[in-house]
Amino acid sequence: MPRSKLRKADAAWCALFIAMTCSCLLGDTRHAGGAGKAGVSELPAPASIVQYVRDRFEIPEKVKLDAEPLRRSSYPQFYQTVVTLDDGKQKQTSNVYITNDRLCFVMGNIFALTGASNEEITRSLRDAAKVPPAAEVTVGTFKETPFLDFRKATVTVKDGSKVQTGGVFVTRDGRTGILGLVLPFRRDFVERLINTQGQPSVGPAHARVTIVEYADLECPSCAYFHKFLESEFLPKYGRKVRIIFKEFPLPSHEWSATAAVANECAYLMNPSKFLNYRTLIFGNQGTISAANVRERLMSLGDQAGLKHAGLAACLDAQASQERIEACKREAENLGVNKTPTFCINGRIVVGVPSTAGFCKVVDEALAGK
Repeated sequence: MPRSKLRKADAAWCALFIAMTCSCLLGDTRHAGGAGKAGVSELPAPASIVQYVRDRFEIPEKVKLDAEPLRRSSYPQFYQTVVTLDDGKQKQTSNVYITNDRLCFVMGNIFALTGASNEEITRSLRDAAKVPPAAEVTVGTFKETPFLDFRKATVTVKDGSKVQTGGVFVTRDGRTGILGLVLPFRRDFVERLINTQGQPSVGPAHARVTIVEYADLECPSCAYFHKFLESEFLPKYGRKVRIIFKEFPLPSHEWSATAAVANECAYLMNPSKFLNYRTLIFGNQGTISAANVRERLMSLGDQAGLKHAGLAACLDAQASQERIEACKREAENLGVNKTPTFCINGRIVVGVPSTAGFCKVVDEALAGK
């Protein structure tokens, strides 16, 4: 989330925009597990909340962030704090909530409910987001999420020719609604939401640090990181780290979805060829277009040593599509909506602030921080 969005996070229409544009949490209870006992007796320190906000919303170090100590909220399922952002020109504050089990981070509009009927939720959404009276608000069926205390429904707002869709969360007891962001907070919980088995990777399975990368093959920042990864990062850290590659093609890109299918096909055909093929795709972004994507992917596959006929058959049949859909569902559960996004021993970091900054996060993970 850009800094300007964080500044406006408590504004009603911004909360609606956040909910409508960040499809963060799609229902999939396979990884739900239990809340667990670890760390529940201790409240997160203000510094840990500040670091979380900085990592998740790409707030540079030069911008000052502060958080008040957590205190009990008027909503019984949450602790509350106030995060202050100071860029040297003005200060902005946002209310932030942490669930009682410390699993989830919540920012946006929270409102009390008496029974969580669709009529009451619709009325509350109108009030919370100051929806124009003429606009039509429709709330869909609530479904389970990976977050044990929350259910989610799709909300559609139609105002003339303008239509937006997004999500609203309701606590299981039907007493609290949320229009905004609900994200995994506790690192062990984040790790439980990620499938690390049978995934393309480099590095030993039991490395001290596991880095999960969600990337788009058409994304220039992802290509920049990949070059840094191979030329500097892996030679420096060697067997201390394991990197798992996840496909997250963005809908705004013309050919990344096709490239993701091809790259996952390479993994299914010959895992040892996956990384070289990925490197070739990133290194040739400028030569690929929607018009020539299949031709270029096949040519790059030849260079990577993949069997031409096998890659063609897999690509044309989209035989790896389900793997990509699984990655996308996982990423959405984590709140990923931008590439590259990394999970480093359960710490989610959006973007690559700098190569030195990325190494600093890895060094902290190696030190157990």
